[in-house]
Amino acid sequence: MNKKVIQIGVLVFVVAIFFFLAKGINGVEIVEVGDVAYDFELEDTNGTIHKLSDYRGKFVVVNFFATWCAPCVEEAPELELYEQKYADESPLLIIDRGEPKKRVQDFIEEYKTTSPYLLDKDDKISKIYNVVGQPETLIIDPNGVIRDKIIGPTTAEDLAARISLIKMNGY
Repeated sequence: MNKKVIQIGVLVFVVAIFFFLAKGINGVEIVEVGDVAYDFELEDTNGTIHKLSDYRGKFVVVNFFATWCAPCVEEAPELELYEQKYADESPLLIIDRGEPKKRVQDFIEEYKTTSPYLLDKDDKISKIYNVVGQPETLIIDPNGVIRDKIIGPTTAEDLAARISLIKMNGY
């Protein structure tokens, strides 16, 4: 009888894990490459609200970031270069993962960046996008579909080349 109870308990546990993975965070499904991007709404460090769907019609680069992350700090000049060269046609949104606003503002000031840094205060958006570490970068097409995910640091030219390749493939 105890063996049967243990087997049922294990089965319930496995089903619960499967349900959690399938449903994602707080009932919102996790989105991956090929899915329509989750339409987040986040405040930047200046108090301006950015909604992903406001950028429909353009390619959008979404970068997940933390100030304490050494690879993110190393990547920051490349993201700034991307912002300066390409953001008019393909906007860049940098999402900070759960840090205090003041820390992000200090980072922006220290590194003289002009990119918008959005505050994912409870890390909810990062979880929906299945971001495990940082930096991670998504390329979202003009129809709102995630076309690429870069794990680790990237460069301005790599981002531009990836977007060009996606465009060449008809997206």
